[in-house]
Amino acid sequence: MPDIGLAQSSEWMQCEMTNSAFLSGEKLTYKVYYNWGIIWIPAGEVSFEVLETDTSYELKSFGTTYPSYDSFFKVRDRYESSINKETLLPTTFVRDIEEGNYLRYDSVLFDQKNMQITEYIGKYKDKLKRLDYTSEGCTQDMVSIMYHLRNIQDERIYEQARLPIHVFFDKEFYNLDINVIGRYNKQIRGLGNQSIIHISPELVTGEVFQEGNEMNIYVSANQSKIPLLIESAVSVGSVKAVLIQSSHTKDKIF
Repeated sequence: MPDIGLAQSSEWMQCEMTNSAFLSGEKLTYKVYYNWGIIWIPAGEVSFEVLETDTSYELKSFGTTYPSYDSFFKVRDRYESSINKETLLPTTFVRDIEEGNYLRYDSVLFDQKNMQITEYIGKYKDKLKRLDYTSEGCTQDMVSIMYHLRNIQDERIYEQARLPIHVFFDKEFYNLDINVIGRYNKQIRGLGNQSIIHISPELVTGEVFQEGNEMNIYVSANQSKIPLLIESAVSVGSVKAVLIQSSHTKDKIF
């Protein structure tokens, strides 16, 4: 189980918001590199896609390792989140993952108004345990959090600001801070010199992240606020994800 306590947030938490950062049909694809020693190895790809209905945005994310990397550590991950168009708060979340020998299926129902969460979780989809929780309200999941952050107003994203997030994941609630490092230009592989916002989210220590690990995310400094580069240490080695393709975005990247 993750062993981090709840962080004390220093800023007001913006709960409900409207979308001004992404369009229906937006798709972002990242190449993921793994480093163990001095060599960066192309390990796989992760994609994020937005589909729109009358009442919701359907957020879909898929992560897969390349066949050449499967023998080392095979990954076939699927994450899906349905968020209310009027609030950008999640109503349902699904996680279906295969990572090495680790299998997990997780389905979560969010009743944001009544602050109730129902989770069905287990190793296999046909053998799930039901768990019920009472939340503190305004709760994000691991996919919706990205689209929530992209819609935070520019005036709140200043150097040394702390952006609080309340998130539910894997039977736990976390109050985490997203730390704004600053704004500047950065050379990014395949993207050239980009005007970026540098943020560093507080991490949950456990199987993936160890105490003292940091994650650095470089986001486009425009209305879309698209993550261009993500770098992080993990329990063994380090990883980075670089945007390699985008389509149907509000702001042109490539």
